[in-house]
Formats: sequence, C-alpha cells, structure tokens
Amino acid sequence: MERKDDTIKRRVVVFDFDGTLTSRDSLAEFIRFAVGRWRYYAGLLACSPVLAAYVLKLMPNYRAKERLFSHFFRGMSQEDFVQLGKDFAEVAHPMMRLEVLDSLQRHIADGAKVYVISASIEEWVRPIVSRYGVRNVLGTRVEVSGGLLTGRFLTKNCYGPEKVRRLLEVEPRREEYHLTAYGDSRGDREMLSQADLSIWVH
Repeated sequence: MERKDDTIKRRVVVFDFDGTLTSRDSLAEFIRFAVGRWRYYAGLLACSPVLAAYVLKLMPNYRAKERLFSHFFRGMSQEDFVQLGKDFAEVAHPMMRLEVLDSLQRHIADGAKVYVISASIEEWVRPIVSRYGVRNVLGTRVEVSGGLLTGRFLTKNCYGPEKVRRLLEVEPRREEYHLTAYGDSRGDREMLSQADLSIWVH
C-alpha cells in the first residue's frame, strides 16, 4: 500500500514537561510549595541515603522518586493532594519556558492534538498545562487507598520507553498520524526516536 502523505495525516504533538515546558524540576518545586522550605530541606536530609543511592546508581530513578514522594505525601488525603496541584498551578508560571509555550499554543491553534507526557505526577501537571490549552496529559499516577495516598505509584514512572507505551495506548494507529515530539533529556529519547519530527529543547 502506498504510504499516506504526511501533509494529509492528522497531527499529533507531544511535549515533555520538566526541562522542556519548564525551566526546572517540578517535583522539587511542588514539594517545596506543598510543605514549605524548612520541611522540604529537613525531608531531603532524612532522605539523603536514598538520594545518595540514586546518585551512585545503586537505586533506579523511579524507586528513589517514589521513596521521596512517599516521605512527603504518604497519608495525605487525595482531595487535599488534588487541591495542592490546583493551588500550585496558580504560582507555577515563572518556571515555564515561554518560547516553548508559544510553540505549544501554536500547535493547538493549528489544529494538532497536543499531549503533555511526563514522569511528573498528573495532579500538578494537568492543572498547570490546562492553563495553556492542553487537555491531554499522561503522567505518573499515584496510588490511593481509602481516600489517602499510600506513597506508592499506581503506574510505572512515565519515563523513557514508558512514554511511548502510554502514547500508543491512546493513539495506537501510528501510521495514521504525523508525530512531532519535544524533549530535553535521556528520558525523552525513545519518544523522540519514534517521532517524524523530533525537537530537542536546550
């Protein structure tokens, strides 16, 4: 069968969040916002063995991230956590990269289906990017039991090949769309390699 021309395919555009749409790591910023500066630094000190194990490559990224998240948020009500995400969105604009946001909003205006796919937690990514017109967010999800956060992740850390897998769950007919991907780090390489047009953000 003749290959469908890209000019008549529908357009799907994927943006990474941390480091691509933002200028800094949103997990650290969110924790600091949620618990305050002093509790944040005290928590980092308490988690220093975990962080050291990660730096020394003795613990994988997702496990260290889950342990850090658990330290600060285990036992919090889901309702309070969701509200924290909405409140954080109110003050997050200074960490956004305006030139990349311009590209994002241009794709939306041009009629592309835009996704933000992130290793960060959906509860704060979604309210932030919804302010810029994004309705489709795929991120790491947290486990809830009895209305309380368990401190564990419900899904795999949405990083590397997991980003591709999550996109293909919702957009499985890869041959039917032209894919543009924006990313900035090794966690985006698999998605960028799958794209028809890959854009490294520096």
